Amino acid sequence: MKNVKQMTLAALFLALALILPFLTGQIPQIGSMLCPMHFPVLICGFVCGPIYGGIVGFASPLLRHLLFSMPPMPAGIAMAFELAAYGFVAGFLYNKLSKTKINIFASLISAMIIGRGVWGIVRCVMAGMNSIPFGFEMFVAGAITQAIPGIVLQLILIPAIILTLRRAHLMD
Repeated sequence: MKNVKQMTLAALFLALALILPFLTGQIPQIGSMLCPMHFPVLICGFVCGPIYGGIVGFASPLLRHLLFSMPPMPAGIAMAFELAAYGFVAGFLYNKLSKTKINIFASLISAMIIGRGVWGIVRCVMAGMNSIPFGFEMFVAGAITQAIPGIVLQLILIPAIILTLRRAHLMD
């Protein structure tokens, strides 16, 4: 029964990851700043665990590209690995650490750092395969500078959502 619940919730988070970018998609600069696909993937990791979080993270940008041609390829491939890392790491650490408020932040921040690192590594590999420059400045701009509003929102909203779900006894 628990597996059915996790699969259903994972499908809901996947749907949210496909739909939320429409809220910011009319202005691409805002969409890349707010990172709307990251929210449901990170929350999925917390709620459904590392496996479902990783699967939803990996599938979201690829499925969204197939359905709506966004995110563009090959950027969507790097994003798939990044979001898979987000969902997996958030769920893994949340399950391994005690369920305190500080550990929710620790899990979230670790997932965000590792996911952005994975994105940078994949972008470097892809750039090397295509002889396209991708340096440290491009990594900082893409992973941090352009995403500061989204990072701040994630640090505010995701712990609040997780704590609310826990208080309402809607998650373990």
